[in-house]
Amino acid sequence: MITKEAPAAAPAPTPVAPAAARPGKKRPAWDEVPRWQIYLPLGIYLVFTLIPFYWILLFALRPTGSTSLVPWPMTTEHFEKVWTDRGFGTYFTNSVYVGLATLVMTTLVALAGGYALARFDFRIKRGFMLALLCSQFVPGALLLVPLFEIFAGLQMINSLGSVIIAETVFQLPLSIILISNFIKNVPYSLEEAAWVDGCGRFRAFRIVVLPLLRPGLIAVGSFAFVHSWNHFLFALMFLNNQSKQTIPVGLNSLMSADSVDLGALAAGGIVAAVPVVIVFAFIQKWLITGFSAGAVKG
Repeated sequence: MITKEAPAAAPAPTPVAPAAARPGKKRPAWDEVPRWQIYLPLGIYLVFTLIPFYWILLFALRPTGSTSLVPWPMTTEHFEKVWTDRGFGTYFTNSVYVGLATLVMTTLVALAGGYALARFDFRIKRGFMLALLCSQFVPGALLLVPLFEIFAGLQMINSLGSVIIAETVFQLPLSIILISNFIKNVPYSLEEAAWVDGCGRFRAFRIVVLPLLRPGLIAVGSFAFVHSWNHFLFALMFLNNQSKQTIPVGLNSLMSADSVDLGALAAGGIVAAVPVVIVFAFIQKWLITGFSAGAVKG
């Protein structure tokens, strides 16, 4: 019998010595960077950011006619003037009503639309998503005349409802996209498990999915509220009665062609900014989480 000789084992690879490091200066690690190189740019940026805010506080708190760079003695005459004489109490109430109504309507409609895009497949889904994206390139001023004609036919001119509807419509495309991407990050198996336990689709959504959407809902709602709070154009065009106007229109009324009351304008600016600052101070953690989670595709 002829036996085949077993093949020889392959020689072990010869270890290769690592290449010598290139001569040169070692790049310092982040912990080795001098602190002043970090704090100096941040300090310069902070100064340029805070100077406008200090300037507003200076004009709002110092007496009329004073040229001091320190608001002392402090006075509240400008705040009393804009709140009572210039009607900012009414403007503030109208802005809160418009902002909250826009927040609720935008969140509810975006929740329904986002769920449909995330969980259902239909023929015009891609085209609908493309239309939502393209609508973000249409400026609001371009649609002022058609919207005015529609609201005039519905007898909604000089009504806060016209501003709420217009603000909601312009907030919906981005809100639907964010909510849709956020729902895609929720595992579909969680809903299926709820269905097996006897829940219907709506109940499963309410019990299982909705609690996980809290950061996204806060992000969408806060964005809608802030945009409607600061938006000037729709309130200016659709509201003629002074008792129906909002804070941005009220700020514009403080400026005339001949003169500007800087103290009253600064006080009105603080009244307009403080609610937004307070809202963002409480929801900043949820806001960052919501936008970062809704910006990626699940």
